[in-house]
Amino acid sequence: MITVAIINQKGGVGKTTTAMNLAAALAESGQETLLVDLDPQANLTAHAGIEVEEGQASVYEVLLAEASIASVIRPTGEKRLSIVPATLDLSAAELELGSVEGKETRLAEALKAYVAETGAKAPAWCVIDCPPSLGVLSLNALSAANRVMVAMQTEFFALQGLAKLMEVIDLVRKYLNPELVLDGIVPCKVDMRPSLTKEVLVDLRMHFGERMYQSIIRPNVKLSEAASHGKSVLAYASDSNGAKDYRALASEFLKRWRYSTNSGRKATRLPKVESKNNET
Repeated sequence: MITVAIINQKGGVGKTTTAMNLAAALAESGQETLLVDLDPQANLTAHAGIEVEEGQASVYEVLLAEASIASVIRPTGEKRLSIVPATLDLSAAELELGSVEGKETRLAEALKAYVAETGAKAPAWCVIDCPPSLGVLSLNALSAANRVMVAMQTEFFALQGLAKLMEVIDLVRKYLNPELVLDGIVPCKVDMRPSLTKEVLVDLRMHFGERMYQSIIRPNVKLSEAASHGKSVLAYASDSNGAKDYRALASEFLKRWRYSTNSGRKATRLPKVESKNNET
Protein backbone atom coordinates (compact mmCIF):
# COMPACT_ATOMS: atom_id res chain seq x y z
CA MET A 1 0.00 0.00 0.00
CA ILE A 2 1.46 3.33 -1.10
CA THR A 3 0.55 6.09 1.34
CA VAL A 4 0.60 9.80 0.51
CA ALA A 5 0.12 12.56 3.08
CA ILE A 6 -1.42 15.85 1.92
CA ILE A 7 0.09 18.58 4.07
CA ASN A 8 0.50 22.30 4.70
CA GLN A 9 0.43 23.92 8.12
CA LYS A 10 -1.60 26.78 6.65
CA GLY A 11 -5.36 26.30 6.55
CA GLY A 12 -7.63 26.90 3.60
CA VAL A 13 -5.11 25.96 0.91
CA GLY A 14 -7.03 22.98 -0.51
CA LYS A 15 -5.65 20.02 1.46
CA THR A 16 -8.99 18.33 2.16
CA THR A 17 -10.33 18.94 -1.33
CA THR A 18 -7.12 17.51 -2.78
CA ALA A 19 -7.13 14.48 -0.48
CA MET A 20 -10.74 13.61 -1.35
CA ASN A 21 -10.51 14.11 -5.08
CA LEU A 22 -7.02 12.68 -5.60
CA ALA A 23 -8.18 9.54 -3.77
CA ALA A 24 -11.36 9.42 -5.85
CA ALA A 25 -9.33 9.72 -9.05
CA LEU A 26 -7.00 6.91 -7.94
CA ALA A 27 -10.03 4.75 -7.12
CA GLU A 28 -11.54 5.62 -10.49
CA SER A 29 -8.38 4.29 -12.15
CA GLY A 30 -9.35 0.85 -10.88
CA GLN A 31 -7.65 0.20 -7.53
CA GLU A 32 -8.92 0.15 -3.97
CA THR A 33 -8.09 3.39 -2.18
CA LEU A 34 -8.26 4.29 1.50
CA LEU A 35 -8.71 7.78 2.94
CA VAL A 36 -7.54 8.68 6.44
CA ASP A 37 -8.88 11.84 8.10
CA LEU A 38 -6.34 13.19 10.60
CA ASP A 39 -7.88 16.64 10.98
CA PRO A 40 -9.97 17.19 14.15
CA GLN A 41 -12.32 19.37 12.09
CA ALA A 42 -13.30 16.13 10.28
CA ASN A 43 -13.97 17.97 7.03
CA LEU A 44 -12.74 15.04 4.94
CA THR A 45 -15.14 12.74 6.76
CA ALA A 46 -18.03 15.07 5.93
CA HIS A 47 -16.77 15.47 2.34
CA ALA A 48 -16.97 11.69 1.96
CA GLY A 49 -20.58 11.73 3.17
CA ILE A 50 -19.80 9.95 6.44
CA GLU A 51 -21.38 10.74 9.79
CA VAL A 52 -19.84 9.14 12.86
CA GLU A 53 -22.51 8.53 15.46
CA GLU A 54 -21.89 8.68 19.18
CA GLY A 55 -20.24 5.50 20.38
CA GLN A 56 -18.73 4.64 17.01
CA ALA A 57 -14.94 4.42 16.86
CA SER A 58 -12.84 6.63 14.62
CA VAL A 59 -9.17 7.37 13.92
CA TYR A 60 -9.00 8.81 17.44
CA GLU A 61 -9.41 5.35 18.96
CA VAL A 62 -6.87 3.99 16.46
CA LEU A 63 -4.23 6.46 17.67
CA LEU A 64 -4.98 5.54 21.27
CA ALA A 65 -4.58 1.84 20.36
CA GLU A 66 -8.18 1.19 21.39
CA ALA A 67 -9.34 0.13 17.90
CA SER A 68 -7.84 -1.30 14.72
CA ILE A 69 -7.95 0.28 11.28
CA ALA A 70 -10.10 -2.57 10.02
CA SER A 71 -12.70 -1.99 12.74
CA VAL A 72 -13.24 1.70 11.92
CA ILE A 73 -13.08 1.74 8.12
CA ARG A 74 -16.29 2.96 6.50
CA PRO A 75 -17.25 2.61 2.83
CA THR A 76 -18.07 5.81 0.97
CA GLY A 77 -20.73 5.98 -1.69
CA GLU A 78 -18.08 5.67 -4.39
CA LYS A 79 -16.59 2.50 -5.83
CA ARG A 80 -13.27 1.29 -4.43
CA LEU A 81 -13.10 4.22 -1.99
CA SER A 82 -13.27 3.85 1.81
CA ILE A 83 -12.31 6.05 4.75
CA VAL A 84 -11.00 5.99 8.29
CA PRO A 85 -13.16 8.83 9.67
CA ALA A 86 -12.37 11.48 12.24
CA THR A 87 -14.39 13.23 14.93
CA LEU A 88 -13.85 16.28 17.11
CA ASP A 89 -12.45 13.89 19.75
CA LEU A 90 -9.26 13.88 17.70
CA SER A 91 -8.48 17.36 19.04
CA ALA A 92 -7.63 15.75 22.38
CA ALA A 93 -5.24 13.22 20.88
CA GLU A 94 -2.15 15.43 21.11
CA LEU A 95 -2.71 15.96 24.83
CA GLU A 96 -3.51 12.33 25.55
CA LEU A 97 -0.47 11.12 23.61
CA GLY A 98 1.78 13.79 25.09
CA SER A 99 4.01 11.52 27.17
CA VAL A 100 3.39 8.24 25.35
CA GLU A 101 6.49 6.61 23.90
CA GLY A 102 6.26 6.23 20.12
CA LYS A 103 3.36 8.67 19.88
CA GLU A 104 4.50 9.83 16.41
CA THR A 105 4.25 6.34 14.89
CA ARG A 106 0.86 5.17 16.15
CA LEU A 107 -0.80 5.51 12.73
CA ALA A 108 2.12 3.85 10.93
CA GLU A 109 1.91 0.85 13.23
CA ALA A 110 -1.86 0.61 12.80
CA LEU A 111 -1.62 0.77 9.01
CA LYS A 112 1.13 -1.86 8.95
CA ALA A 113 -1.01 -4.15 11.09
CA TYR A 114 -3.97 -3.56 8.76
CA VAL A 115 -1.95 -4.42 5.65
CA ALA A 116 -0.57 -7.53 7.33
CA GLU A 117 -4.07 -8.58 8.32
CA THR A 118 -5.68 -8.01 4.92
CA GLY A 119 -2.75 -9.17 2.77
CA ALA A 120 -3.50 -9.08 -0.95
CA LYS A 121 -6.87 -7.48 -0.25
CA ALA A 122 -5.28 -4.34 1.19
CA PRO A 123 -5.94 -1.12 -0.74
CA ALA A 124 -3.32 -0.13 -3.30
CA TRP A 125 -3.39 3.51 -2.18
CA CYS A 126 -3.87 5.41 1.06
CA VAL A 127 -4.35 9.20 1.14
CA ILE A 128 -4.04 11.04 4.48
CA ASP A 129 -5.52 14.49 5.09
CA CYS A 130 -3.34 16.35 7.62
CA PRO A 131 -4.46 19.10 10.01
CA PRO A 132 -3.27 22.72 9.53
CA SER A 133 -0.43 22.32 12.05
CA LEU A 134 2.88 20.52 12.48
CA GLY A 135 2.03 18.72 15.72
CA VAL A 136 1.71 15.07 16.69
CA LEU A 137 -1.09 14.36 14.20
CA SER A 138 0.91 15.60 11.23
CA LEU A 139 3.97 13.72 12.46
CA ASN A 140 1.86 10.55 12.54
CA ALA A 141 0.87 11.17 8.93
CA LEU A 142 4.46 11.76 7.81
CA SER A 143 5.69 8.72 9.73
CA ALA A 144 3.08 6.54 8.04
CA ALA A 145 3.50 7.90 4.51
CA ASN A 146 5.70 6.81 1.64
CA ARG A 147 5.20 10.14 -0.08
CA VAL A 148 4.20 13.66 0.95
CA MET A 149 2.38 16.16 -1.24
CA VAL A 150 2.26 19.86 -0.32
CA ALA A 151 -0.91 21.72 -1.28
CA MET A 152 -0.18 25.42 -1.82
CA GLN A 153 -2.02 28.52 -2.98
CA THR A 154 -0.34 30.77 -5.51
CA GLU A 155 -0.43 33.95 -3.48
CA PHE A 156 2.12 36.53 -2.31
CA PHE A 157 2.65 34.77 1.03
CA ALA A 158 2.88 31.31 -0.55
CA LEU A 159 6.39 30.72 0.74
CA GLN A 160 5.60 31.68 4.32
CA GLY A 161 5.98 28.69 6.57
CA LEU A 162 7.41 26.44 3.86
CA ALA A 163 10.89 26.56 5.35
CA LYS A 164 9.61 25.09 8.62
CA LEU A 165 7.54 22.49 6.79
CA MET A 166 10.50 21.32 4.72
CA GLU A 167 12.63 21.18 7.87
CA VAL A 168 10.03 18.97 9.56
CA ILE A 169 9.86 16.68 6.52
CA ASP A 170 13.65 16.32 6.55
CA LEU A 171 13.66 15.56 10.29
CA VAL A 172 10.94 12.92 9.91
CA ARG A 173 12.91 11.32 7.10
CA LYS A 174 16.07 11.34 9.24
CA TYR A 175 14.65 10.10 12.54
CA LEU A 176 11.29 8.40 11.96
CA ASN A 177 10.67 7.42 8.35
CA PRO A 178 13.67 7.10 5.98
CA GLU A 179 11.34 5.94 3.19
CA LEU A 180 9.49 9.27 3.06
CA VAL A 181 9.70 10.92 -0.37
CA LEU A 182 8.74 14.51 -1.09
CA ASP A 183 6.45 13.88 -4.03
CA GLY A 184 5.86 17.49 -5.00
CA ILE A 185 4.01 20.76 -4.54
CA VAL A 186 0.51 21.17 -5.97
CA PRO A 187 -0.74 24.68 -6.84
CA CYS A 188 -4.36 24.90 -5.64
CA LYS A 189 -7.09 27.51 -6.18
CA VAL A 190 -5.13 28.92 -9.10
CA ASP A 191 -6.96 31.82 -10.71
CA MET A 192 -4.82 32.80 -13.70
CA ARG A 193 -6.59 36.11 -14.32
CA PRO A 194 -4.66 38.29 -11.85
CA SER A 195 -1.13 39.04 -13.05
CA LEU A 196 0.23 38.44 -9.52
CA THR A 197 -0.92 34.81 -9.67
CA LYS A 198 1.09 34.26 -12.84
CA GLU A 199 4.14 35.93 -11.30
CA VAL A 200 3.97 33.82 -8.15
CA LEU A 201 3.48 30.62 -10.16
CA VAL A 202 6.51 31.44 -12.32
CA ASP A 203 8.58 32.21 -9.20
CA LEU A 204 7.55 28.93 -7.60
CA ARG A 205 8.40 26.91 -10.69
CA MET A 206 11.79 28.63 -10.96
CA HIS A 207 12.51 28.01 -7.28
CA PHE A 208 11.30 24.43 -6.96
CA GLY A 209 11.81 23.15 -10.50
CA GLU A 210 10.62 19.58 -10.95
CA ARG A 211 9.22 19.54 -7.41
CA MET A 212 6.33 21.68 -8.66
CA TYR A 213 3.48 19.79 -10.27
CA GLN A 214 2.62 20.84 -13.79
CA SER A 215 -1.03 20.11 -12.98
CA ILE A 216 -2.85 22.99 -11.33
CA ILE A 217 -6.19 23.05 -9.51
CA ARG A 218 -8.39 25.89 -10.71
CA PRO A 219 -11.20 27.48 -8.69
CA ASN A 220 -14.42 25.67 -9.55
CA VAL A 221 -17.80 25.99 -7.87
CA LYS A 222 -18.42 22.29 -8.43
CA LEU A 223 -15.67 21.48 -5.93
CA SER A 224 -17.58 23.23 -3.16
CA GLU A 225 -20.91 21.82 -4.29
CA ALA A 226 -19.50 18.29 -4.32
CA ALA A 227 -18.27 18.68 -0.74
CA SER A 228 -21.68 19.87 0.42
CA HIS A 229 -23.25 16.77 -1.17
CA GLY A 230 -20.77 14.39 0.49
CA LYS A 231 -19.18 13.34 -2.80
CA SER A 232 -15.99 13.77 -4.76
CA VAL A 233 -16.20 16.17 -7.68
CA LEU A 234 -15.61 13.19 -9.98
CA ALA A 235 -18.85 11.60 -8.76
CA TYR A 236 -20.78 14.86 -8.49
CA ALA A 237 -19.79 16.63 -11.72
CA SER A 238 -17.63 14.31 -13.79
CA ASP A 239 -17.23 16.72 -16.71
CA SER A 240 -16.43 19.81 -14.64
CA ASN A 241 -13.08 21.58 -14.64
CA GLY A 242 -12.60 20.45 -11.06
CA ALA A 243 -12.92 16.78 -12.07
CA LYS A 244 -10.61 17.29 -15.05
CA ASP A 245 -7.98 18.97 -12.88
CA TYR A 246 -7.94 16.18 -10.29
CA ARG A 247 -7.82 13.46 -12.94
CA ALA A 248 -4.81 15.26 -14.42
CA LEU A 249 -3.21 15.51 -10.97
CA ALA A 250 -3.75 11.79 -10.32
CA SER A 251 -2.25 10.94 -13.70
CA GLU A 252 0.83 13.05 -13.00
CA PHE A 253 1.09 11.60 -9.50
CA LEU A 254 1.10 8.06 -10.89
CA LYS A 255 3.74 8.97 -13.49
CA ARG A 256 5.97 10.47 -10.79
CA TRP A 257 5.50 7.40 -8.61
CA ARG A 258 6.33 5.00 -11.47
CA TYR A 259 9.39 7.06 -12.43
CA SER A 260 10.77 7.14 -8.90
CA THR A 261 10.04 3.43 -8.45
CA ASN A 262 11.61 2.35 -11.74
CA SER A 263 14.67 4.57 -11.40
CA GLY A 264 15.21 3.90 -7.72
CA ARG A 265 15.44 7.64 -7.29
CA LYS A 266 15.57 8.93 -3.72
CA ALA A 267 14.24 12.21 -2.41
CA THR A 268 16.72 15.00 -1.85
CA ARG A 269 16.56 18.04 0.34
CA LEU A 270 14.64 20.90 -1.21
CA PRO A 271 16.40 24.18 -1.88
CA LYS A 272 16.34 26.61 1.01
CA VAL A 273 13.01 28.41 1.13
CA GLU A 274 13.07 32.16 1.66
CA SER A 275 10.06 34.41 1.37
CA LYS A 276 10.36 37.79 -0.30
CA ASN A 277 9.70 39.55 2.99
CA ASN A 278 12.25 37.36 4.85
CA GLU A 279 9.64 36.07 7.29
CA THR A 280 10.74 32.47 6.79
